[in-house]
Amino acid sequence: MGIFTGLIMETGRVRRLDRRTDGARLVIEAKVVLDGTRIGDSISINGVDLTVIEMSPTHFSSDASLETLNRSTLGRLRTGDRVNLERALAVGERLGGHMVQGHVDGTAEFLFSKPEGNAHRMRFRFPTELGRYIAMKGSITVDGVSLTVASLGADWFEVVIIPHTWRETTLCDLKGGDRINIEVDVLAKYVERLMQREQEPSVERSRITVEQLIEEGY
Repeated sequence: MGIFTGLIMETGRVRRLDRRTDGARLVIEAKVVLDGTRIGDSISINGVDLTVIEMSPTHFSSDASLETLNRSTLGRLRTGDRVNLERALAVGERLGGHMVQGHVDGTAEFLFSKPEGNAHRMRFRFPTELGRYIAMKGSITVDGVSLTVASLGADWFEVVIIPHTWRETTLCDLKGGDRINIEVDVLAKYVERLMQREQEPSVERSRITVEQLIEEGY
């Protein structure tokens, strides 16, 4: 599993998508993300963490499971489609976006975009079960792009795309009704799980005290 920042390194193109009974194999044309990449490394494709199983100077291949195809939009890709690519974060590199796992939580529907100054405001409709993880000014990943929630409704959220992101990612290609991959902030899911644990019947607590540990020389 790789860790990503949601800062897209380049857009690649789908060379081939081979569907199989147990999943699919994707062949992606790329260049920048392949610099320093080895077989077994992770690359995010539209926000989905996949493992490089074959590569050349111009493309790489990855396998996607049925779970990945069902939860994301990868199974809908066609030859020639552009995709957002990011190489997994290396130790010591800058974390410029937010912590992204590449584990897509679901898909959302692109509704519309409109110019806003030199930027573009985009609205997406999300699945109701993910709404509790989305917060105003919180982080969200859209097709692998780290973004900040700028406005929030009962079943929709908006983000504002700066010119650089508009030019350098596939977000400018979206048309009304298109599906996109979303990953909510992992911190929200951990907080929810901790709160659930607090409400569960407590296990027997340890009777060891700090004083006893000190007496034993710890």
